Amino acid sequence: MVAPARSRAIDVAVVLPQRFLQPIAPPPPKESCTLAQPRRAGPWTPYVLIAPSLIAMLGFLVYPMGSVIYYSLQHYNVAKPWDNGFAGLENFRTLLFEDPLFWQSLGFSVRWVVVEVVLQLLLGLALALIVNESFVGRALSRALVFSPWAVSGVLTTAIWVLLYNPFTGMSRYLADMGLMEYGAAPLANPDTVFWAAVLAELWRGVPFFAILLLADLQSVSKDLYEAAAVDGASRMRRFLHITLPHLRDAIILSTLLRSVWEFNNVDLLYTLTGGGPAHQTTTLPLYVAQQAAQSHNFGYATALTTVAFLILTFFSIVYLRLSKFGAKS
Repeated sequence: MVAPARSRAIDVAVVLPQRFLQPIAPPPPKESCTLAQPRRAGPWTPYVLIAPSLIAMLGFLVYPMGSVIYYSLQHYNVAKPWDNGFAGLENFRTLLFEDPLFWQSLGFSVRWVVVEVVLQLLLGLALALIVNESFVGRALSRALVFSPWAVSGVLTTAIWVLLYNPFTGMSRYLADMGLMEYGAAPLANPDTVFWAAVLAELWRGVPFFAILLLADLQSVSKDLYEAAAVDGASRMRRFLHITLPHLRDAIILSTLLRSVWEFNNVDLLYTLTGGGPAHQTTTLPLYVAQQAAQSHNFGYATALTTVAFLILTFFSIVYLRLSKFGAKS
């Protein structure tokens, strides 16, 4: 009886190790945690993405420009519909060789832009340097300096018409000091109307340069000025070698924008002088407006517009290339 029991114990002892020594099955493979690969864009995907912008550009830029070019080649006068028809290049021949007012208005526009932009830049830079300093009442000074920029051209005209009033305005006080004759109207005198209009536009345009240049001035590190002062650099040398190079791009951009805006100046000159006396303050865009609104000669007006557009485009390209806008100084 003992032998069978011992035999079973031996069998169990032999069997159990064999079961425990069986190789363990490998664990199931883990699921991949990688993100799904994006689908490759088709050849038309870029065009689909830019289609809304292209449609908007066609609607707001290409179509109006195309319409201007089309009507510039037409005789289109609302007051004389029987003369309407294809004109070819006749409108351009007329304005280039037979219209002295075109050359007069273009010459005044160039003179107006040069004088206004140069004076606005110099005065705006001076104001920006002043209000960038720390002094009591700086916040109030900035608000007073920038406030004229928020005034429209028509309101600016109303202010300066009152100032130029020969009986109650600034002209009266200048006459009391012996600088003008009593009853003299600066806006009606051919010798003074240009500078009277320039002064009114300066009041409105100088804050534009002051705002942009002040914003750029505040980004200049004071460590540069302190290091230059330690090296013995004067205030003028610090201005020429630190401030001006830092303001280079801001000056180039603001000058270009202001030149285009002053070339297209219509609201202030129209309401202040009406382009007179004797068309002496008529800019080219104001002459375009007079041809369209007063003479109803839309074909000729669009030809003038085309020439003005070409002039501004040429000036902008040449100016940016000569100034090397965006290049590292």
